[in-house]
Amino acid sequence: MLKKIPTHAVRIGMFIQGFDGNWLSHPFWKSRFVIDDAEDLARVRQSGVAGVWIDTSKGLDVASQSGPAPAVVVAVPVAEPLVLATAPVARCSVRDELQRATKLINRSKKAVTELFQEARLGNAINVEGCMPLVADISESLARNSSALLGLARLKHKDEYTYMHSVAVCALMLSLARQLGLDEERAREAGLAGLLHDVGKMAMPLEVLNKPGSLTDAEFAIMRSHPERGHAMLLAAGSLPESALDVCLHHHEKYDGSGYPGRLAGEAISLLARMGAVCDVYDAITSNRPYKQAWNPAESLARMAQWTGHFDTHVFHALVRSVGIYPLGSLVRLESGRLGVVVDLLPGKLTTPVVRVFFSAKSKAAIAQQEVDLSRPGVSDRIVSREDPSEWGFSNLDDFWR
Repeated sequence: MLKKIPTHAVRIGMFIQGFDGNWLSHPFWKSRFVIDDAEDLARVRQSGVAGVWIDTSKGLDVASQSGPAPAVVVAVPVAEPLVLATAPVARCSVRDELQRATKLINRSKKAVTELFQEARLGNAINVEGCMPLVADISESLARNSSALLGLARLKHKDEYTYMHSVAVCALMLSLARQLGLDEERAREAGLAGLLHDVGKMAMPLEVLNKPGSLTDAEFAIMRSHPERGHAMLLAAGSLPESALDVCLHHHEKYDGSGYPGRLAGEAISLLARMGAVCDVYDAITSNRPYKQAWNPAESLARMAQWTGHFDTHVFHALVRSVGIYPLGSLVRLESGRLGVVVDLLPGKLTTPVVRVFFSAKSKAAIAQQEVDLSRPGVSDRIVSREDPSEWGFSNLDDFWR
């Protein structure tokens, strides 16, 4: 028998038949499973979902609990119910979020590595753990988006493929919110970002990890990864169409010169246009087997010059999302001091928090000081981005980590 009960009445041993909300509004990939440990129980109770459907023929019933039984309704779950809003998350500083974000990055890397390695072995993709991961990344971004986005950018060359997927997931979530998409659509974007490059697991390792330029034949092989990934996700089943679409079309360009479909303009779905921007931004700001990373601010400046590559509206939203001067950018202030951006405040794109440490006038180190350029009475301002290599700075990320 199916019963609808309030979320707080769920206990270990119950068989969850469905959630009172769209699948993207709860932290589980499956909607039918037994609650068999305390961690799953806590996730259900903290999910923000008001009620669940249990199947008493497959698990425990509410009647055997002590105290009055909660009100129940016997019925068949309706399709496409309203999505319930989750509780707001309080914002914190980069420094306060870093420890949590570091643990999340490590957990994410392990999960995605295992997921992709199974795909490389030819096994069916098991994405059951994806939605809790997307939910955790979403919460970290809500507390402070710069912390996790900054950490996700710092990749070793040998882990690029796996960590790139985590980073694009985070960028897609952040961009979705900047574009005003609701939480359901934002999580859908995050899931698509997490899975967009799974087709690279079908690529020969000697091509995927080649340290030099690809030959024409090797590049043709690599260009097949969107279609290979789409086939993998299609075979996995139970995925939203948007995840398959982003996987297939994240290399399309707005002017129609991309691949594999040479789609143009709004023939490319919004999430695929978002995926194209996020994929490129993370790629060029990360160390890869064949190329050193560009600094974040320089990367945005270069992307802005690539006419026809991106949807301009989506690209501008990305800039607002990561900041005109993203975390870790080297900037020169009007006072002649050089500093690193160590935090960004919502809605204050041109006035981040900067840790100054060097005098451009005297070419010498100065006492470090954090300057919040948005505070009343602070007259200094950013006058330019600077190239760290021209100043011989190689450890700028140490200033905010």
